[in-house]
Amino acid sequence: MDQAQLRALSDHAARHVLNKEGTGGGRRAGWLMISTILIEAWDLYAISFLLLFIKDELHPSPAMLGLASGAVQAGALFGAVFGGWIADRLGRRRVFLGTMILFIVLALAQAFAVNMWQLVIIRLLLGFPLGSDISTGYAYIMESMPKGKREVMGNRWQFMFGLGEIVAIVVITIMYLSGVDHELLWRIGLGLGAVPALALLVFRLDVPDTALALVQRGKFAQAKKVARQMFDDNLDMLPDEDHHIERPRTRDFLASIWADRTRRRASIFAWISNAMQGAEFAAFGFYLPTILVLTGVSGIAATNFLTAGVYVIATIGGFTAPLVTPRIGHRGVARVGYGMAFVSLLLAALFLQIDWKPLVPLAAAGLMFGHYWDASNGMTIASMVAPSRYRATASGFGYIFVKLASFVSIFFFPILFSGLGVPAATVLVSVLSLTGYLAATYILPEVYGYVEQETATAEEKAARDAP
Repeated sequence: MDQAQLRALSDHAARHVLNKEGTGGGRRAGWLMISTILIEAWDLYAISFLLLFIKDELHPSPAMLGLASGAVQAGALFGAVFGGWIADRLGRRRVFLGTMILFIVLALAQAFAVNMWQLVIIRLLLGFPLGSDISTGYAYIMESMPKGKREVMGNRWQFMFGLGEIVAIVVITIMYLSGVDHELLWRIGLGLGAVPALALLVFRLDVPDTALALVQRGKFAQAKKVARQMFDDNLDMLPDEDHHIERPRTRDFLASIWADRTRRRASIFAWISNAMQGAEFAAFGFYLPTILVLTGVSGIAATNFLTAGVYVIATIGGFTAPLVTPRIGHRGVARVGYGMAFVSLLLAALFLQIDWKPLVPLAAAGLMFGHYWDASNGMTIASMVAPSRYRATASGFGYIFVKLASFVSIFFFPILFSGLGVPAATVLVSVLSLTGYLAATYILPEVYGYVEQETATAEEKAARDAP
């Protein structure tokens, strides 16, 4: 067979797999991929509860403090780009095992930083495996889970973030109340991220590559084996021996996205939404513990308890958003989430301005509940509508917008609220939520179930539409 025939055959097999019901193996693999978010949540946001202790020991400037906080986001940006590209070429399994090993080493290394520049550099490097694992994990979820289930699993990423943040708050608060030396507390808090990463690495050792990734690389024999495990299907349309299939050019990825109107509009929304929700949270939610302390809302211990309560509510939002997605669709989830976040940010700014401090945590809770809705489906949509041969690249490209916006916001928000004050800075942040709401209303087509429709052949569509 020539390359055109092999490509057509692999596309037919991919289309077949995407419309199959899955098995327990596929669901287990999906949970193992989405569980990465727990680790990312720990590392990204544990530091937000440790900034006061880092500041007391290392005495950074506001700019350096923002750089240390945002360095992981910058590193994850590069990880998202190159990790997805590598996963589309070498397979998902090599990447998701390698990223866990890197994370374990670097998470431990940051606990031994002796100055701010060391901490910044280590956290910059640490971001690479985080970003890479997210792009690979989303591709894995979209390729290993059954139709109708993969979107729900993908939308669980905010629920997993919430769990990780709650665990981080609880552990750090227990260490603080037990009298752990503050110079040790922040080091232990950052280094503990290696523990769940090690557990996840062990559980992933027996997870195979996805059938779709193997098919697109011409590894038909192994693809058949994985398809039997994940989908109880032998892929009889494929030969039993492997064939070399030339990789498509990466630059064709955007052309493929742009060629289809629905795919194009859905991807544009996903990129906008990822940027808006990343900045929305990084600007206010990330610095919430610091804001509560510096504005006199609460002390350190009380702040941790208040923040834990806020994240419990946020986690409920992250749990409910996937459940209602089949009912109200991706547009509904995004509109409700961004609308709630917009109103809550304006209320938070008002309460801070008129000194109604007891109401600030309530506004923060409303913001985080809404945020966990609006942030739930950007990555899902970007990954879901992409062609299978570019899926990890598409996931990584979509994640760039989250990380770039998060890095910029984390770096500049301390400078912004030092210059303008927290209330005015919070009003500016609300514009991000409004932008996300408008994008969901006027750009995003309803794409729930889009993969099954998009991957149908002309003959299948004609048969389906025939009276």
